[in-house]
Amino acid sequence: MESTLKFIAIVPAAGVGKRMQANCPKQYLSINNETILSHTVMRLLSHPLISKVIIALGTDDQYFAESQLAHHKDIIRVNGGTERVNSVLSGLHAVDKKKYPWVLVHDAARPCVSHADIDKLIHQCLMNDHGGILATPVRDTMKRGIYAEDIAKGDISTIECTVEREQLWHALTPQLYKTDELTTAIEQALTNGLKITDEASAIEQANLPSLLVSASSENIKITHPNDLALAEFYLNKQANS
Repeated sequence: MESTLKFIAIVPAAGVGKRMQANCPKQYLSINNETILSHTVMRLLSHPLISKVIIALGTDDQYFAESQLAHHKDIIRVNGGTERVNSVLSGLHAVDKKKYPWVLVHDAARPCVSHADIDKLIHQCLMNDHGGILATPVRDTMKRGIYAEDIAKGDISTIECTVEREQLWHALTPQLYKTDELTTAIEQALTNGLKITDEASAIEQANLPSLLVSASSENIKITHPNDLALAEFYLNKQANS
């Protein structure tokens, strides 16, 4: 892919991943003798247009210093916050905005993102001169649930209605935006007490345009224990292709 720009990526990694039911934060679980965080960060750094990665870590993180990432020359560590958005903002404040006018934000638990999808995202955003996200169209019938008091125990609900799936997308990462615009959008949203679930939601609140760039379904987020085996399968498949 041709570009004179170089990009920096922020990886918020201050969470603990309670749904993994593990004895360490999920980003430090191993696949093929390498942590999820290492797989993710090295996948980003191996892209020819990404020159630095900023990792936002919890202040009480006891694992990073022992990892192979700790002394990597192209990795910058910053303190993360209580929520993802606070970690991303901490990373943004560490970006040299003149050197890196665009910034990628990528989930620590998405080690299977492909270079081809990153290429596509960068190309489309630069061509349209505004940011966007990788995403996959919703394929399944979507239901909105409503919890009834008598069945609220466990992961069950009752159906309130069927949601039309046309034009619905699963939001993935990386998400790519102009550094100044994303910083301002997040700061304004936090000042106004708005809920920010990802970078795109901050951009939406700022009434700025955002692209949906179709991506591979292999770009999964490791959230539950059985996701580890699927991520390992995809990583091995990609390594052998």
